Amino acid sequence: MVTNVDVVVIGGGAMGSAAALSVARSGKSVVLLEQFASGHSLGASHGATRNFNIAYREPEYLRLVSEARSLWDELAQETGLALLDLVGLVNHGNLGVLKEIHRAHQGFGIRSSFMGPQEAMARWKGMRFRSDVLFVPESGRVRAAEALKALRIGAEAKGAQFLYETPVRTVEVLSEDLVSVSTDTNEYRATRVIVTAGAWTRKLLDGIVELPRLVVTQEQPAHFRPVSSTLEWPSFNHNPDPGTPDDDYWYSPTYGMATPGEGIKIGWHGVGPVVDPDARDFTAEPIQLEALRRYVRDWFPGLDADSFETISCTYTSTDSGDFILDRFGPVVVGAGFSGHGFKFTPAIGRILADLTDGIDAPELFRTPRSR
Repeated sequence: MVTNVDVVVIGGGAMGSAAALSVARSGKSVVLLEQFASGHSLGASHGATRNFNIAYREPEYLRLVSEARSLWDELAQETGLALLDLVGLVNHGNLGVLKEIHRAHQGFGIRSSFMGPQEAMARWKGMRFRSDVLFVPESGRVRAAEALKALRIGAEAKGAQFLYETPVRTVEVLSEDLVSVSTDTNEYRATRVIVTAGAWTRKLLDGIVELPRLVVTQEQPAHFRPVSSTLEWPSFNHNPDPGTPDDDYWYSPTYGMATPGEGIKIGWHGVGPVVDPDARDFTAEPIQLEALRRYVRDWFPGLDADSFETISCTYTSTDSGDFILDRFGPVVVGAGFSGHGFKFTPAIGRILADLTDGIDAPELFRTPRSR
């Protein structure tokens, strides 16, 4: 059976759901196809929380996160679901970079301020700081699971159709304005297809679209148990200090946030083992995990490094860490979110929908052949 539709979205995580919402808001018909069940934990969008961190230097990201904040608030109002917890976010380590971020914030009218390490430790007694902290009060965390619900509710209210457990078998470009997408039971013909397939992007588009390198890693953060229920927890990002031997065991910068009911989520950023998304073992790499526990002992007096639950997710990363948001004929691609994309989700959905109408993404996110 052949079904004609304006836009097909492949991939029902955060980015695909946001793209479907934005397309549906424009009045077009849209079908979203997701290979797994709703709420699955095999990709990158599951879990209860993500950092809502606006500590960026690049104007493209600052514009994007400012737009995302407004769109998150609009979606929360539309659906009645609380999506942002603005508990604030502390950034510390590598003070020179933080000063650049602070200057960028001032140029964009974003509130952020420095405080000394003793003042910060008096406020957040469960954490330790070596140097000045950049605090961004309008940051915090996104309620990720609720966000996925809200995106779907909003999209379906505008007529989008979400089909789970419906893997795509083939994508065929028929012309500049026609693409065929086949599942086990149906063929969809559309003027545009939006591919937001995360770790499966390269597999799906092999031979169809030439993309920059994408590396899929299995990341292994963990939830650690607080030693007291009275401690206050902001979200946080922590960079190693250049030339400091005490930080030599770090694998990367770290990130984290409180996940109510689960503990304090902390992880290395983008340094997990490279994996095939269809052949993961979901087991924490033991040496990295032990280093993460050492990091918790060193920097979090308010956490028990011996009481934790590991988490498994995937990153799909570009070499630069910048996203891929681009159009190749009738195929629109959103990929390479490199472990920091979730906060931008509704704004990325808007860009992907615009790409179906021939409106370019910001240059930073275009592939070299289209710049």
